[in-house]
Amino acid sequence: MRSYRDLFRTPEFSPFFLAASAQTVAQTMGGLALGTLVYRATESPLLSAVSMFGSSLVQVLGATFLLSAADRLPPRAALTALPLLFAATTAALALPGLPVWGLFALVLAKGLAESVGGGVRWGLLNEILSKDGYLLGRSVFNMMSGLMQIAGYATGGALVALLSPRLSLLAAAALYVVAAVVVRLGLTRRPPRATGRPSVSATWRANALLWSSPPRRQVYLALWIPNGLVVGCESLYVSYAPDSAGTLFACAALGMLAGDVLVGRVLPQRLRRRLGFPLLLLLAAPYVPFLLHPALPLAAAAVTLASVGFGASLVQQERLVALTPDGLTGHALGLHSAGMLTMQGVAAALAGSVAQLTSPATAMTVMAVGSTGVTLLLMSAGRREEPRAVGVRRAAGDGIR
Repeated sequence: MRSYRDLFRTPEFSPFFLAASAQTVAQTMGGLALGTLVYRATESPLLSAVSMFGSSLVQVLGATFLLSAADRLPPRAALTALPLLFAATTAALALPGLPVWGLFALVLAKGLAESVGGGVRWGLLNEILSKDGYLLGRSVFNMMSGLMQIAGYATGGALVALLSPRLSLLAAAALYVVAAVVVRLGLTRRPPRATGRPSVSATWRANALLWSSPPRRQVYLALWIPNGLVVGCESLYVSYAPDSAGTLFACAALGMLAGDVLVGRVLPQRLRRRLGFPLLLLLAAPYVPFLLHPALPLAAAAVTLASVGFGASLVQQERLVALTPDGLTGHALGLHSAGMLTMQGVAAALAGSVAQLTSPATAMTVMAVGSTGVTLLLMSAGRREEPRAVGVRRAAGDGIR
């Protein structure tokens, strides 16, 4: 599969893509509205950041106890039921008089369901396209995510400014319903990818198998930690620039779109493999000068440039799929998604805490420096591991001869 045209000629790809697009707009609109609602009520950078990204915090619970369901549930049924659940939760967040603790309870419940949804979704994408088309397909989804986030934050920002955060939440709930309808009507019924009932023990066994491989461990850490810390920077946009947060979010989405086009379509495979860690460094570096509190145009330019570095995740996901047995693809991609979102939630809470004690600008610099440090450590570990891997391959080759 070599072109975007080939992707959209593939049966079921278009409705799958459209449903995910509607869900992405709903998620961004709802997140911005909720973060603004909480910040207006509490004037707390910590609570605002956690309200936007707090659902990610419980992803680790889903990855630990529920993730075996990703390969054991019928994909169409699961991807229809989950957006309906998200619609009900988002509509409930718009209820007047709902206390802050009630908001967070709903956010965390939504995150628990999302931990399974990621594995179901990306495992199904691998079924629809097969491994040779997964990278191109995922790059299109990432590009779509960037565009839909721009649309979602722009629309959400306008609704929040002109009307109210609660009306923006209701609009997001309606979009979740649209996503569920498109999935139900546009996808065919498929059996689960794995047999047996979902269980905690099955989840633990698969997690242990995936984590037992040093190359997969390194890929997971590179997928989770550096970009998670940078998302901590993003979680402070509302408190850094309360009247212009939508602009910064839209610029971040634009940069991510550019990075996905670059990695997914422009760069040849030989060069792409070498850019995983350099792109992670690019992801963090432009946030370091935020300590000086740059004006909005400079901040927007820095955010756009930094977000090109999110293209690193495509390089790492391609390697993860290549390292994973077919029967565990959904689980492996779900573990990636759950771990990544969990780290984003942890980073949002950490960034909010630092901002509470210092300032949003200082906290953004701290998170960027931390991301850079982790990337450098992973690069060093990768260089130490490479000679061992070469030695193992040579030994295996000698044995075969």
